[in-house]
Amino acid sequence: MTGPDPNTTFPLPHYNRLCFLKNIIKNPNIIVGDYTYYDDFEDVQHFEKNVKYHFDFVGDQLIIGKFCMIASDVTFIMNGANHLTDAVSTYPFAIFGNGWEDAMAGKTYPTKGNTRIGNDVWIGHQAMIMPGVTIGDGAIIATSAVVTKDVLPYSIVGGNPAQLLRMRFPAAKIEHLLKLQWWDWELEKITENLPYLTGNTL
Repeated sequence: MTGPDPNTTFPLPHYNRLCFLKNIIKNPNIIVGDYTYYDDFEDVQHFEKNVKYHFDFVGDQLIIGKFCMIASDVTFIMNGANHLTDAVSTYPFAIFGNGWEDAMAGKTYPTKGNTRIGNDVWIGHQAMIMPGVTIGDGAIIATSAVVTKDVLPYSIVGGNPAQLLRMRFPAAKIEHLLKLQWWDWELEKITENLPYLTGNTL
C-alpha cells in the first residue's frame, strides 16, 4: 500500500470533521495540494467561509502546498479587505454608487499579491494569515498567531504579530530538507521512507 487516496474527501473512517482539503474547494482561486488536510470542530465546509474578503474582481489566489495541516478556525484575510491608506479617508466611497461610483477613478486599492503556503506546513487553531504572506515549507504557525509577514521555511512563529520563536533545525539540515522536497516524491518512495520522515535523522 502507498497511503490513502488523495482524492478521498474524508480519509478517516467515521470522522467527517477532517478532510483532504482540495476535494471540497469550489473557488478556483483557492489551489490546494494533495494530502493537505483541514480539521474543523463543526463542519469542514467552513473552510471557504474562513477565507475572508476573497472577491473575484480582485483576482488574488490562496495557494496551499502538499501535506499541510490546517486546524479549525484558521482565517485567511485576502486583498479584498484593503482600503486606501495614503488618502485623506480610507472609506470605500465608490462601492456605494449613487454619484460616488467614480471616486476611485485613476486609483487602485492596495494589494499584496497572492497568499502562499508552502508544503508540510502546520497552522494551529485560530491562526490568522494576512494578505500576500508567504509561509515557507516545513513552517509551524502557533495557535492564535497573526501572521503579517513572510515566514521562513522550517521556522516556528507565534504571537500577534507573529514573531520567530525558533528554527526547527540547524541551517545545514534545513538546506538539505529544502533540496530533498520529499513532498514531491512518488508515493512509493514516501511510503518506503516513512521511518526517516517520522524520525529526526536524514
